[in-house]
Amino acid sequence: MKSLFEQMGGTYRQEGDYFIPNLELPEASDYQIGKYGHMRHRFLKEHHPVLYTNLLTSGKLFEDLAETDKSCKERMETICTTMATQEGVTEAMKAADQMEWVRRMNNIRNRAEEIVLQELAYSL
Repeated sequence: MKSLFEQMGGTYRQEGDYFIPNLELPEASDYQIGKYGHMRHRFLKEHHPVLYTNLLTSGKLFEDLAETDKSCKERMETICTTMATQEGVTEAMKAADQMEWVRRMNNIRNRAEEIVLQELAYSL
């Protein structure tokens, strides 16, 4: 009598006296998930456990996290560049008054991050 695993096409290998299922993980890329991917992971795990479990069991969780991380980084770059241009934060300002430049750039990055998190990382 075949087990359910064997009926579904699974195979075993023998290790000593034990039969161990031949299971393989899907191929994963070498991409290192960054800040936004980890934030997305925590968000899905805490607030949408069903979606998280579905992505995890289908092997698509890593793809979703990597895609979100890349998208967030690209969007942050775009928004920060645009805001800095609109607000006149330039290299000339950086050379003339570094502290003012840092204050303004931190303000721009914080606002851009709020936008990115709401648009991409914390959305479904």
